[in-house]
Amino acid sequence: MAEIIDGKAVAADVVETVKQATAKLLADKGVVPGLAVVIVGEDPASQIYVSSKSKMAKECGFHSVQHTLAAETREDTLLDLIGKLNADPAIHGILVQLPLPGHIEEGKVIQAIAPEKDVDGFSFVNVGKLGTGEMATAFVPCTPAGSMILLERARGRDLSGLNAVVVGRSNIVGKPMANLLLAANCTVTIAHSRTRDLPALCRTADILIAAVGRPQMIRGDWIKQGATVIDVGINRIPAPEKGEDKTRVVGDVAFDEAMETAGAITPVPRGVGPMTIAMLMANTLTSACRSAGVEPPRL
Repeated sequence: MAEIIDGKAVAADVVETVKQATAKLLADKGVVPGLAVVIVGEDPASQIYVSSKSKMAKECGFHSVQHTLAAETREDTLLDLIGKLNADPAIHGILVQLPLPGHIEEGKVIQAIAPEKDVDGFSFVNVGKLGTGEMATAFVPCTPAGSMILLERARGRDLSGLNAVVVGRSNIVGKPMANLLLAANCTVTIAHSRTRDLPALCRTADILIAAVGRPQMIRGDWIKQGATVIDVGINRIPAPEKGEDKTRVVGDVAFDEAMETAGAITPVPRGVGPMTIAMLMANTLTSACRSAGVEPPRL
């Protein structure tokens, strides 16, 4: 049976490190990390995400600011707000909650955030730094960054020479995850919907990252004996056993089957999910440390 990697426990450990480093930064330099979260419209899921991020920022001792804009807000008004946040020395991280209303161009908004405050790691500057191995000054997107910590907690920091297969090629998870694994000296293959004989390819993986967005697509017999499996997927499927119209959350991996062959695996929920907000806090702290000329803590 596989070891279950407890993402909630690891995330709590990361947050505790952030809290301690935040208190030290204030004591030593008089600097309080500042996070500004911007939400446009009233999408219920986005409201929940933003609320949880703002709450966690306050728990970490951050200066936390939330800007809630009406759904009909003009693009230039949003860009003007981002310009003001870029210029505000009390703000070290800026997060614009996606998706945005259809009349606003998401790419333009994301690229308007100053790279040194882009704690989501989506700007072209940070993407380029990650792709060229400039890790010391890059911001890495929170989900792959958190996945990497879970992987290192399961296998140790030395991943040199291991075969890694990333199933999924999104800009948010798949591509940055592949770059992180390359930086860790893994041999990396990116797979996707057009990959030939995907099951056979997955069976070559010492490290398997599932980020394809298809519920329970990766079966137990696709997994190499003893492999470490990081399941990034969050999918809702019908759960008639719970009652009419009820659903449950599953990952991209058939968890029960994978438990029989994997060496270690993240569950869904309580796996990668909690790490995403924890890494947002860590990235904001890192930005504040850089602005103060202080070395950020190693997580």
